Amino acid sequence: MASIHPLLAPYIPSDSDPFDDVKAAHLLNRAGFGGTLEEIQKVKKLGPSNAVDWLLDFPDAPADEEDGDDSPNLSSIEGSPPNFREYARRLAGKTREEKKQLIQQFMQANRQAIQATVGWWLKRMAWGKYPLQEKLTFFWHGHFTTSAKDERAAILMWRQNELLRQNAAGNFDPFVRAISRDPAMLDYLNNNENRKAHPNENYARELMELFTLGIGNYTEYDIKQSARAFTGWGHDGVDFVYRKNQHDEGIKTFFGRSGNFDGDDILTFILEHPACQRFVAGEIFKYFAYDNSEPVLATALGQVLYGNHYELRPLLRTILTSRAFYGPQSIGVQIKCPVQLVVGTVRMLGLSSMPPTPAMESALNQMGQLPFMPPNVRGWPGGRMWINTSTLFIRYNTGVYLAGGSVPALGRLGRKGDTGRPLPRREARPTGFDPDTGDDSAEKVVDAWVHRLIQHPIEADKKQVLVDALDDPTNSNSVRKLVQLIVSMPEYQLC
Repeated sequence: MASIHPLLAPYIPSDSDPFDDVKAAHLLNRAGFGGTLEEIQKVKKLGPSNAVDWLLDFPDAPADEEDGDDSPNLSSIEGSPPNFREYARRLAGKTREEKKQLIQQFMQANRQAIQATVGWWLKRMAWGKYPLQEKLTFFWHGHFTTSAKDERAAILMWRQNELLRQNAAGNFDPFVRAISRDPAMLDYLNNNENRKAHPNENYARELMELFTLGIGNYTEYDIKQSARAFTGWGHDGVDFVYRKNQHDEGIKTFFGRSGNFDGDDILTFILEHPACQRFVAGEIFKYFAYDNSEPVLATALGQVLYGNHYELRPLLRTILTSRAFYGPQSIGVQIKCPVQLVVGTVRMLGLSSMPPTPAMESALNQMGQLPFMPPNVRGWPGGRMWINTSTLFIRYNTGVYLAGGSVPALGRLGRKGDTGRPLPRREARPTGFDPDTGDDSAEKVVDAWVHRLIQHPIEADKKQVLVDALDDPTNSNSVRKLVQLIVSMPEYQLC
């Protein structure tokens, strides 16, 4: 086996490069949605290797088995489309006006079910037992993209979310085969309409371009031939179906091989392609570590993935314990995506409840990242795209609101021309507006909150601004205003 690249060798703490609070917080930010002070100390005590083992120790189990009553309202989800037989039965024999009313009822129920699922997932991200599992589920949601704006079937979106969670750190081979059969994906990329007489190329194209290989590692001819192989793959309600009479039984030529291939054959050939291991490993590295990584790192990580027969946990462990992950090019340079910003703020402030889902939907929508609503098949662009004059204002206001303030324009999920309504002041207060610093001086209180929220030292002049702004370090209202200033700082936008 080839030797590992030096940047992917395990990070070994030393006197000159200790595994300190900053590095422990970095691990919890990237492998979850931010760490509390207690979690940071736990991770620091475990050390980088044992901490990653702890984070990776989660079951590949359905969410409802873990959360019980915290699961979304499945009755409302199951009562919404795509219960196609019931849907058609209820529409049969109705007048045009009656059909219109029934369709409106179905769509309203579906919107409510999607909203309930968004709220359920945000709570799971904030307080679930397995933060890395949820972070991975969110990664795969942006990788194997499907949008409720196009799917419009809450139960299919929820079931796909479960599929992503169950396979989040499993084996990529059965994972990509399962996602190719997933009803929400079959709808979103039109493979449910892929017939031998009129092959639809959408899924075949995105499978290679965005999910497995990347641009430049296949041809247009490969797309056309693989589309023929996926003909007949569809679904009936929540179940995958293979429509044999719609499958093209002719000879296809793909990657230079010829035969009567089906979709599984195409996936086998893709998984054998060296670009697949390199592409998938590189995408995971960029998500957890940093963009613009050296191409040689993706190649080396691809070898780790392929050498472990596409098992994801060894790859994840390599990334999260590597020198690259703990290097200056990784720590504190990632712009928090809106979901990370919201969920991380909830966690680090110690809030006991999530704000009302409509409020969070509105804020996340205005910031450009609402779960189940990626803008297109490429998912969310991320990086510097999160920050512009409009979204920065909403990001600051959302942080202030979560820290106990009241802010405008976050009340309703925006319809055209709707600027939103003011929200009441947050009732759920952050825990410990009076941190036990052992010293009531403004400087000590500022240090405690910067350590808790920004999680690394800030420049002296910026610290002095915070000290000067803290009128009374013993007064909870003054401290709350200080916290609101901190979550409005540019440094708070990074992790």
